[in-house]
Amino acid sequence: MSQQKISLNDRFDLTKSPVLLNGTQALVRLMLAQKARDAAAGHNTAGYVTGYRGSPLGAVDLQMSKAEKLLRASDVTFNPGLNEDLAATALWGSQQAELRGEGKYDGVFGLWYGKGPGVDRSGDVMRHANMAGTSALGGVLMAMGDDHTGESSTVLHQSEWALVDAYMPVVSPAGVQEILDYGLYGFALSRFAGLWVGLKTMKDTIETTAVVNGDPHRLSFRLPDFDMPEGGLNIRLGDTPHAQEARMIDYKRFAAEAFSRANRMDKRVWGKPGAKIGFVAAGKNWLDLQHAMSLLNIHEGEADRLGITTYKVGQTFPLDMHSFHDWAEGLDLIVIVEEKRKLIEVQVKEAIFDDRRGRRVYGWYKGGAGGMHRDELFPTRGALDPIWIAEKLGDILIEERRGTDGIRAGLDALRQARAGDNAQEIAARLPYYCAGCPHNTSTKVPDGSRAYAGIGCHYMVQWMDRQTTGFTHMGAEGANWIGEAPFSNTNHVFQNLGDGTYNHSGSLAIRAALAAGTNITYKILYNDAVAMTGGQPNEGDLSPYRIVRELQAMGVNKVFVVYDQKEDVDLEKFPKGVEIQERDEMENVQTRCREIEGVSAIVYIQTCAAEKRRRRKRGKFPDPDRRVFINTDVCEGCGDCGVQSNCVAIVPEETELGRKRAIDQSACNKDFTCLKGFCPSFLTLEGAKVKKGATRELDLPDLPQPELPAINGTHNVVITGVGGTGVVTIGAVMAQAAQLDGKGAGMMEMAGLAQKGGAVAIHCRLAEKPADISAIRVATGEMDALIGGDLVVSAGAKTIGLMRSGRTGGVVNSHEIITGDFTRNTEFSIPSDRLQLALEARLKDRLTMFDASELARAVMGDSIYSNMILFGAAWQKGLVPLSHASILQAVEMNGQAVERNQRAFEIGRWAALYPQEAGEMAKPRVVELPKSLEERIAFRADHLTRYQGNRLAKRYRGRVDAIEDEALREAVALGYHKLLAYKDEYEVARLLIDSREKAKGTFEGEFKMRLHMAPPILSKAGPDGRPKKREFGEWLLGPMKILAKLKGLRGTPLDVFGYSEDRRMERALIAQYERDLDEVLPGLTANTRDAIIALALFCCFIVYPARSSARTLAPSWYDWLLAVATVVVCGYFLVNALNIALRGWEMAPPETAVYFSFVLWLLVLEAGRRAGGLPLGTQPARIVVQAPVIGLAAALRHTPERVAAALHQLAVVRDQHHRTGKSLQRQRQCLPHFQVEVIGGLVQQQQRRLPVHHQRQGQTCLLAPGERGDGLQLAITMERELAEVVPQRLLAGIGVEPLQVQQRAGLGVQLFHLMLRVVPHCQVRRAALLP
Repeated sequence: MSQQKISLNDRFDLTKSPVLLNGTQALVRLMLAQKARDAAAGHNTAGYVTGYRGSPLGAVDLQMSKAEKLLRASDVTFNPGLNEDLAATALWGSQQAELRGEGKYDGVFGLWYGKGPGVDRSGDVMRHANMAGTSALGGVLMAMGDDHTGESSTVLHQSEWALVDAYMPVVSPAGVQEILDYGLYGFALSRFAGLWVGLKTMKDTIETTAVVNGDPHRLSFRLPDFDMPEGGLNIRLGDTPHAQEARMIDYKRFAAEAFSRANRMDKRVWGKPGAKIGFVAAGKNWLDLQHAMSLLNIHEGEADRLGITTYKVGQTFPLDMHSFHDWAEGLDLIVIVEEKRKLIEVQVKEAIFDDRRGRRVYGWYKGGAGGMHRDELFPTRGALDPIWIAEKLGDILIEERRGTDGIRAGLDALRQARAGDNAQEIAARLPYYCAGCPHNTSTKVPDGSRAYAGIGCHYMVQWMDRQTTGFTHMGAEGANWIGEAPFSNTNHVFQNLGDGTYNHSGSLAIRAALAAGTNITYKILYNDAVAMTGGQPNEGDLSPYRIVRELQAMGVNKVFVVYDQKEDVDLEKFPKGVEIQERDEMENVQTRCREIEGVSAIVYIQTCAAEKRRRRKRGKFPDPDRRVFINTDVCEGCGDCGVQSNCVAIVPEETELGRKRAIDQSACNKDFTCLKGFCPSFLTLEGAKVKKGATRELDLPDLPQPELPAINGTHNVVITGVGGTGVVTIGAVMAQAAQLDGKGAGMMEMAGLAQKGGAVAIHCRLAEKPADISAIRVATGEMDALIGGDLVVSAGAKTIGLMRSGRTGGVVNSHEIITGDFTRNTEFSIPSDRLQLALEARLKDRLTMFDASELARAVMGDSIYSNMILFGAAWQKGLVPLSHASILQAVEMNGQAVERNQRAFEIGRWAALYPQEAGEMAKPRVVELPKSLEERIAFRADHLTRYQGNRLAKRYRGRVDAIEDEALREAVALGYHKLLAYKDEYEVARLLIDSREKAKGTFEGEFKMRLHMAPPILSKAGPDGRPKKREFGEWLLGPMKILAKLKGLRGTPLDVFGYSEDRRMERALIAQYERDLDEVLPGLTANTRDAIIALALFCCFIVYPARSSARTLAPSWYDWLLAVATVVVCGYFLVNALNIALRGWEMAPPETAVYFSFVLWLLVLEAGRRAGGLPLGTQPARIVVQAPVIGLAAALRHTPERVAAALHQLAVVRDQHHRTGKSLQRQRQCLPHFQVEVIGGLVQQQQRRLPVHHQRQGQTCLLAPGERGDGLQLAITMERELAEVVPQRLLAGIGVEPLQVQQRAGLGVQLFHLMLRVVPHCQVRRAALLP
């Protein structure tokens, strides 16, 4: 396969063509091309680019900045605007440069860019400037970025109608090529008609990459014969509004239409005069229409035979009425394929209104309008896709008696694809704040307060449980409270505001709040970057010092500055009188602001985490020589570090003794707020280097070349992953390799907010020639290959919907990449088994899965190469029709870690050929965890020996070995060990001694180690009322070694720590547990289990409120009614148990039994709904594990006050010093069969359910603030289609044999009766003692 000589520099080299460009880069080339065309025509012109960033035009300023030298050499000035309307005003000024004879150039051609809401806010200047006109050798193009589906916007928007209202022509390009072509046309039209011209862009056209013809001189534009008014149509001095309006209505609008006709912007594509059915579309919908026709097996010749003609509209307003009327001559039916509010349709109806001749027009509806409309055809909500269009057009053709076997076959295939698009969403990857993001701190509010979100990254706080809901459009933040406050019982709110939004227009909202005298505190985050759109700097060199001075000048009397002490902040630059605090005081500052009358402000200073990482790579930001490490032996997995930091770099670490926490060093941005977590397991290391080198050697053998797939039309590849991990790079390499091979390629980024750790999907179409590619977005059932960088995104409902069994093949990374949910839910785990099963069900034997992240870490030293490894595996599997040489050359052209990326590609090939060896290579070299029950018991006995001594281990073995029932033995083995090995001061000291050795497993080099803890005697309360942790050098390990050796004193009269209330309670728990075992074990038989379950059902109505939002714990009268009904119904069946067994009521039950059965099932359904959601309809089947409770009696014997105190002290170590004067929060925590109220300083109010993972680890319920109880009811949602494998999977997951399983017909609910763990002392508001 021959390769072309191509360079990345070609994209802006006007002498090179064809070139590979994305839509944003096409705007840069457009400006260069217009200058070259003017120069060739003998005109000395200049260019001006301005606007404001926003998706899908969020990267325009980045691309313009990168090409600034080339632009300046072509006399093109790039000057980003402070906001959209001011930028448009500046562009208006550029058209006046020659009016007074003062111009340097013959004219200035200008480009404005902004997203739809920016178009809305610029309406005033658009109207004024368009009325005024453009320079004869200037011209203005407005690139408006629309988001029809709201993928990265706070509102779904369409901008054409705003431009129409200002009489601005609109052109709608269908891809990157037409962005260039229509852009040049737009400048020519703007000069001729004196109008600003709108260039509609969307994700499907601007955020795509394609090979295009970049010759700037290949187009020429005809000037139509047009009767111009005196003085022409261009801008003039001394104009009047009345004269401007007269020229606009009488001349300019018609000049635009004439120019379109002269240059054939709208044209017939398929078909000939005499056709009877016509299809019309523009822009993105034209691509959809082309694709839809191919799905219906209609090609150009078939269209001619069926009497079908197609019409492509380039200029959507004003429509070229003459050309359209000519095309529509003789048609019986005109179908307009158009999404959102119909612009073409209304003009088409206007064009033929006086000459209808029976012609029907279908668009939004199949005829009719308004309240008189008929069936909906192409909705105005959301967006259209080729599948929808093909289905509608196919039905119409059959109705019009033009159905063919090909059309019917196409419709059948579409129905099958639709039928397969039924996957349920198993897990989701929501965008989240980056590790170390300043928003993690700045968006917190004190208890009892609430806040409004902002635009950009601030918007995401709404799904992070931070009492922050509601937002406004950009620049009006807080103005909504001006109108709400007089009618609200709330006296004060906080308003989040980014520095970019403040600079854009948010300062006006602050002035409005001041004018209204509103009680509000603005929290202005200065993170030195416009973070959401790519980390651009703020315009005008905005600084925190200037913000503070401006706030004071506005009249904000109380301004606080809160800063991260690691930042380079010159405190002397702030005005006098401003209170300055470190970020640990943030909560106290906010608490004080609540009491301030009027407007107050907090300027919070901390650099954007993503920008820190970028700058550190370039050596432009200080990189502290300090790393955080968690000693998992000490960690209890309480999750308080996640609560304090909200950081996604804190990841779960699974151990034999339960789920702990670890720091993902590759994600950590060194924010260090995790150190605030109340736990002595945190260490910081100075001078430590993360081990990056490959841990295993791999000599690659000669690898055979795969058989590459043939391309039939287009070959459609979808690449999935997590934002910020290089997923887009794989798509770019693939598109570049296609160009090197002389093929056509189109790539689109489906990212949205995904750069913030959300889901990313890259759609890439490959073809033998560029003309074969229409719509780039892969439609339902069209995917040929999946390169899955993330299991969650790859098995998501949207991705699976694109697959088709037998057609799609995939290579997917099986590594579990934790989502942001883990920061709030300590027991969150990715349902990997279900995700894998969903992929297997769709792809069957065409699915390849392996842990590419661990393989990359093992053989490359860094998991960042996992995506390239997957790419190599997919190519070796014959899923990518590109040559090996072109891929390696594309990697080289990309210029990033070339040799390592090329090796990663080859490793991926090897992994596809040798999956077993790759799997072994990916396994981490760690000590194998015990698997069998005997191994787990032995592990714990050995642990108790090290914890205390042989005597305690023998005590443990004696209890466990006396139990014969396997399931019960496991439960006691895990729970009893947890009670015996409580972490006291001796144990923490013992475990910390080995911290350096544990750290060496992750780091290399000589490093200094520091410990972080709050010793009972030395610590004092911090600003937030919590014990303030202190740093200690490694010298502290000396005293700890002595303390660890004193473990023999544990529990003796000489144990000075043993007299504390929490230690006495822990010892009492052990004694009570042993007494409970002695009492309950003899009486626990199979005959008692049904009664236990019935009593558990009774408790459901007392424990769980009818509504999840209910705040009171007191059961209502109907709760008691349902509980009594449960006792009566269950009592009936218990009394008749013998008759049921002997007489077989299943076949002929008594009438009374039928009624009781009906009532019982209703009660079961209601209990299930309360405990875990609806079991039918909207929820899949559930499997419930229930068991009796041991130790409950002891819990009830304690007074509530004592229990509350005990729970409060059970955090980690010496928690009696964790008490604060702060009001305690409440958490309603669900334990099985009863509900308790846990009192603690760290927990947040929410109802929880014990997940599978906690059950599997066998931890007891030593409740502590921020820590879940160890419940005995386990509810797991599973897909109904997997019902046959669920019992085995479930029981295997918790290490139990599938015994004593009872099938309950009718609901798909199965009950497994197990004996589980201890429930220790808890304050129980209401509960029924279980036998």
